[in-house]
Amino acid sequence: MTLASRRAASLLAVAALAAVLLAGPAAAVGKTGQVTVFWGRNKDEGSLREACDSGLYTMVIMSFLNVYGHGKYNLDLSGHPIAGIGDDIKHCQYIGVPVSLSIGGFGNGYSLPSNRSALELFDYLWNAYFGGSKQGVHRPFGDAWLDGVDLFLEHGTPADRYDVLALELAKHNIRAGPGKLLHLTATPRCTFPPSSYLGKAVATGIFERIHIRIYDDGDCEAYWHLAWDKWTAAYPATRFYVGMTASEMTHGWVHPKNVYYDVAPSTQKADNYGGFMIWDRYYDKQSNYTSMVKPYA
Repeated sequence: MTLASRRAASLLAVAALAAVLLAGPAAAVGKTGQVTVFWGRNKDEGSLREACDSGLYTMVIMSFLNVYGHGKYNLDLSGHPIAGIGDDIKHCQYIGVPVSLSIGGFGNGYSLPSNRSALELFDYLWNAYFGGSKQGVHRPFGDAWLDGVDLFLEHGTPADRYDVLALELAKHNIRAGPGKLLHLTATPRCTFPPSSYLGKAVATGIFERIHIRIYDDGDCEAYWHLAWDKWTAAYPATRFYVGMTASEMTHGWVHPKNVYYDVAPSTQKADNYGGFMIWDRYYDKQSNYTSMVKPYA
């Protein structure tokens, strides 16, 4: 096989994977009952196992891998002991709750300024948290194999190559063959269009879901409905989750009654509505927010 034909075959394989991964979202209309929660932002939120056993969530996203892009990596789980998390991940997966890892966060220790840095991050993620096993790469959760990668990008530049990272993750799923697929998600603020570094990534068409944060943004409170409509129309093959905060003290908190009367019916008009995303497990445990709003998801 020539180099050109191999490249063509690779592109066709990526397109085929995207079609398989994204075949479902457009069929979703109305309630789905899906609720994703972020975990790992406060050591007093309880264990990962406890979050999964609550019965409230259909996916948990651990946060954050907050340093990468320059040959150094750091996992910040806010003081949670790493020992035992691997077993918790396996337990969550056993009861049907997938566990993903979010990269980025609120610090300044991350960037992907080149194709090489994106490929190096992929190599690290695959060998530290997924199906790989490379000498010299520490696996913090042992042989537990996570279910996905989430992009939670609070800063970046047009040079950042999250699109290269996304495409490499997709290609690796193809090479892995049948079995465990990787959920590729993003959790941006509601502003549309997205930043260039995220926009290039989601334009690949490979993202399974996007969680639109309608909280912690002064402008978003006034126009999130319009932004939601633009997001869902721009990426019809991606499933969209409306991101809400469980903390009444956070700007943009939505009263459960308004979730019922406004947020749920407004967002569920989109054919590619996916469910709710809740920030975060610590606040949710204090307020019982998900237990109040999940019936509307």
